Amino acid sequence: MQQAKTKYLLAGFLSVAIWGFFAIPLRNIKAFPSQEILYYRIFTSLAVIWLVILLFRRKSMARDIQYFKSALPKEKRIIVYQILGATVLLSLNWYTYIYAVNNVSLKSAAFAYMVCPLITAFGGFLILKEELSKLKLIALGVALLSIVMLATGSLIEVTWSVIIAALYAFYLIIQRKMQHLDKLNVLAVQIAIAVLLMLPFYLSSHQDVPTSVWFWGNIVVIAVLFTIIPLFLSLYALIGIPSSTLGIIIYINPIIAFTVAIVYFGERIDLHQLLAYLLLLFAVLLFNWNLMKDIFTFKRK
Repeated sequence: MQQAKTKYLLAGFLSVAIWGFFAIPLRNIKAFPSQEILYYRIFTSLAVIWLVILLFRRKSMARDIQYFKSALPKEKRIIVYQILGATVLLSLNWYTYIYAVNNVSLKSAAFAYMVCPLITAFGGFLILKEELSKLKLIALGVALLSIVMLATGSLIEVTWSVIIAALYAFYLIIQRKMQHLDKLNVLAVQIAIAVLLMLPFYLSSHQDVPTSVWFWGNIVVIAVLFTIIPLFLSLYALIGIPSSTLGIIIYINPIIAFTVAIVYFGERIDLHQLLAYLLLLFAVLLFNWNLMKDIFTFKRK
């Protein structure tokens, strides 16, 4: 039992750790418009994920299709609404994040994933009726304190952060409710729907397709390493851990993102910000303390 939990917890940690480095390829193609980056990110992701499914996961897709056909009409409507709702939230989250990194500030994008866990945890508590112990509530309080310490930027940056965070938080909550379908298949369908949603906008403002090898190299990295893999890992993690737990694990994202900003992009951090990030790390450990304690106890046994 604990070994299974370890597997899901590790998937959650890996997904947000990978996203912590997302600013690097985005900044590499900063010269291109945000919507162009989004279009080609989704188009490339579509080609890669469906190629994987058609080559290696056709039986899994066939099982999900059969499950959907055998479901009651009410269940079918719920599945369709969940997939459509999650797709819209995910597409908007992608666009707002890309725009924030390249046009607002890297800090506003990273700050969003400090607000997101609070929204996800409370959303999971209110909507999914996930239990929050006293220890977890204390952890949320510590996280909130660290956010208040860092929330000294402009109103515009904070607004962008809250929008990005809310979009991804509610996406996670919807995904947590979908437990009967294969996560990679669901992601493939969502990306296909995202392409259909984006196609009219792409065609209406169509420009010449970029020919830069540098651009397409970064787009492929973004599509595979920073879209399909972490999204699948996060959806897989939701099979075995609550959305509130995954929401708190997301705090690893801004910690890594700000480390990248300092070490890779040369941005400065003061003692006040360093203390806030140490508080964030403490909040992550505190929120997952019981789960980690059980895992370590299981390994010793």
